[in-house]
Amino acid sequence: MPDVLLLALLLAAVAIGWWLGRRERRKHHDPAPSTPLARDYFVGLNYLLNDQQDRAIETFVTALEVNSETIETHITLGNLFRTRGEADRAVKIHQNLLARPTLTALQSDRVQLELSRDFLKLGLLDRAERLLQSLVRDTPDEEIRQAAKRLLVDLLEREGEWRAALDVALPQMVRQHDDIRRAAAHWLCELAEQERHTSSPALARRHLRQALATDERCVRANLLLAGMEHDTGHYKQEIRLLRRIPDQDPAFAPTILEPLARAYRLMDDEEGLIQCLRELLERAPYTSVIILLAETLRQREGLQAAIDLVGEQLDREPSLGAVDYLMDLYRHDGQGQPAERILLLQRHTRTLLHALPRHRCRRCGFAGEQLHWQCPSCRSWGTTKPITGIEGE
Repeated sequence: MPDVLLLALLLAAVAIGWWLGRRERRKHHDPAPSTPLARDYFVGLNYLLNDQQDRAIETFVTALEVNSETIETHITLGNLFRTRGEADRAVKIHQNLLARPTLTALQSDRVQLELSRDFLKLGLLDRAERLLQSLVRDTPDEEIRQAAKRLLVDLLEREGEWRAALDVALPQMVRQHDDIRRAAAHWLCELAEQERHTSSPALARRHLRQALATDERCVRANLLLAGMEHDTGHYKQEIRLLRRIPDQDPAFAPTILEPLARAYRLMDDEEGLIQCLRELLERAPYTSVIILLAETLRQREGLQAAIDLVGEQLDREPSLGAVDYLMDLYRHDGQGQPAERILLLQRHTRTLLHALPRHRCRRCGFAGEQLHWQCPSCRSWGTTKPITGIEGE
């Protein structure tokens, strides 16, 4: 951050110096600085060179009058305050600019865009929304309109206004931006969850189908559809929807195991569950899949079948979770008390496993036990997935 700040201040100083020189030449004055403005500029530059950045900013803002040639510098200085976490000072600079009658319509729109960012930083969402709605509706500049739309969508998302966010984003932004397309599918899922809990299942299904049409890789939509089929006792349809999810994203195979096993068992189809898990294991050899299949085999074919399966899978790929389960199987193998050494090892593996997160955001690295459809850290949708590897799935 200090490097960025210093660079921005240097650029501002250069811009002010260029403007001073141009003004002096236009007035046919002597090149030597003699005006108060020129003196203030060199005072500010001296502060900057002596690493007194706060005082340099104050001097530049005070010294530089607002006109068509300095508007960009004022905008930059205002943005600099916001970047430093002083959005209230940025608001003062940008509001001061808007009060100038000499601004062109395009310059006014640019300042309003920056002012809306200031308000967002301060949490003044109502003020930011009014400015952004006005820009989206009225500005003739396409670049400003698109930037205002992105900010407005982000604001509406923060407030949970899913329908309003969709109205702004559809259809242009969804087609142009992958992150907006993923987010829009999740906004539709949010609407469906609300409708599911307010006895509007038909509308919920429609929104979930729209989510899949928006983003065919939206795992959450199929999970919700499967849950709705379960609620109505349509277990075959639930299984069909759950089995689509590894095609959408194999990383989510562990997420479907609990509802998948429950649906097969409600249909009293243990053989179907075993066959499904074997197929899933070939495509996604994750620890959770191995353990569920081994446990199902243990209950159906005996302990040795489970031990053989886990040992075979560990030969293919190591997994701390599978080792822990295998030790559990060994504890039950044979007569008498379980070996103390196995119990000791298992205590260590359990401690390690309990300390490890289960899900991680693939964008920012945020990790935790729970699966978040929107990352709590970077706020990206659909980027949090089960952790894989020796300490994960």
